[in-house]
Amino acid sequence: MIQWPKSNDVLGTVNRGNPAESGLCTLCRADCQGKCETWLSSMKGRKLLYPRDFGTVTAGSANTAHVGVCYNSLRINGYHYGSHGMPAGLGDSADDCIFPNVSLETEFGAKVKTKARIPIMTGALGSTFIAAKYWEHFAIGAALVGFPIVVGENVVGIDKQAAISNGRIGKAPEMDRRIDTYLRYYDGYGGIIVQMNVEDARNGVAEYLAEKYGDKIILELKWGQGAKDIGGEIQVSDLEYAVFLKNRGYVVDPDPTLPEVQEAYRAGAIRSFARHSRLGYTNLSGFGEVREDFMGAVEHLRSLGFKRITLKTGAYGMEGLAAAMKLATEAGLDLLTIDGAGGGTGMSPWNMMETWGVPSLHLHAKAYEYAQLLEAQGHKVVDLAFGGGLAREDQIFKALALGAPYTKLVCMGRTLMIPGFLGANIEGALHPERKERVNGNWASLPKAVADQGSKADEIFAGYYDLQKKVGAVEMKNIPYGAIAVWTLADKLAAGLQQLLAGARKFSIQDIARQDIVSGNRETEKETGISFITDAQDETAKLILRS
Repeated sequence: MIQWPKSNDVLGTVNRGNPAESGLCTLCRADCQGKCETWLSSMKGRKLLYPRDFGTVTAGSANTAHVGVCYNSLRINGYHYGSHGMPAGLGDSADDCIFPNVSLETEFGAKVKTKARIPIMTGALGSTFIAAKYWEHFAIGAALVGFPIVVGENVVGIDKQAAISNGRIGKAPEMDRRIDTYLRYYDGYGGIIVQMNVEDARNGVAEYLAEKYGDKIILELKWGQGAKDIGGEIQVSDLEYAVFLKNRGYVVDPDPTLPEVQEAYRAGAIRSFARHSRLGYTNLSGFGEVREDFMGAVEHLRSLGFKRITLKTGAYGMEGLAAAMKLATEAGLDLLTIDGAGGGTGMSPWNMMETWGVPSLHLHAKAYEYAQLLEAQGHKVVDLAFGGGLAREDQIFKALALGAPYTKLVCMGRTLMIPGFLGANIEGALHPERKERVNGNWASLPKAVADQGSKADEIFAGYYDLQKKVGAVEMKNIPYGAIAVWTLADKLAAGLQQLLAGARKFSIQDIARQDIVSGNRETEKETGISFITDAQDETAKLILRS
């Protein structure tokens, strides 16, 4: 197993736990006091693009050896002449070809286009309690920046206040809160995507959303995710709540209705219960039946009035990937999110996360190959989003280039949650009267934050940039987690603009597979991306022979 370094002396970052390729710790805590790159970037913003202590240091890269097949084994290409995709009104002069002029706007969709200011989206933030507690920070931040956010599965099913009878929802206050919070600041960029699994379909979630929100909602069918090969899980510590979930139709482990389990709970031997969702398509035996069932589900959703429908699939084998791409394309869906192994989750069996599924780079490389096959048959290939262990601006670039021109977005889970946690903790520490409401975990600011300042406008580099957008009066209503999301997004955007400018691409739509190279022969074999010294070698020799 590749071991990633826990600290980066150049940036001054340190991981609390064991870091993954993304730069995030394998275990990401809401109460973390820092200071990984994403955590620190949520305060310092684009400052984290550069080495620390300017004027007293010089810095050099340690990342020149590439081992294994992973996103780290791709390198970004650069060019010494030319420019492509300059925004309207700009030319090819050195005054115009500057990285701030790179356009990061993207869009996805078959007939109805959904726009985003930067090419990222959240992972599914569903029934885990951490998603509910910090939703205001996540959703307002996403809406203000202008990227899509996903309401994950089971939100209605686990809501004690939701009224459900015979597959008909009478009220769903938690779902309403999630949607309304995002829409309050939505300005035409981004969108709110609501996921549906087996239990959601039985509970009538689609019908409820269609009736109450109409085409404001993008509906997502869920096949799976990269973290696990079974349905979604949460953990509850209250016996009464566990029984409630069992009666709602969920699989609860251990069974809280059994007398012996209740005795063990009262004795303290059992302290929590795991709630599981069901697997889909268990009554089907082949692709033909899957196609029929899937197309019927899409047709039903369209009959309810949904104009935008997406699909999320996980780290299944090549047959599962091909089925998802084929059916999403044939059905004219608006987006297919392909989530590779190596990503994160709120709760999944740990050894399943460690050993199950196709790693992201392998899966995404095959997705490009299969997209080409579909296009060669005359299909308009469904727009793609790649996800699974991606956190930094260079990883966004690589994922978009690997899947170009089909990939429109990069799906990021924990990356876009960290600023929500951090901002909530800062707000609770600075304003104790708000601590419970914002779910803050700190009694006081840790040194890594206090070094930045003692007020929000001192701590967050993006504070006044965001205030310019919303105004000084409204700024008082913005949760600090949303300010941190804005600040992190600015860092990711600026870094991505710099990488694109170096590749002489001034529009995100112009990114191409030729803009990345493989750092070893294994990666070249698996991805079809040329090895470093093979890329452009023939052109180079023509120059020498001219």
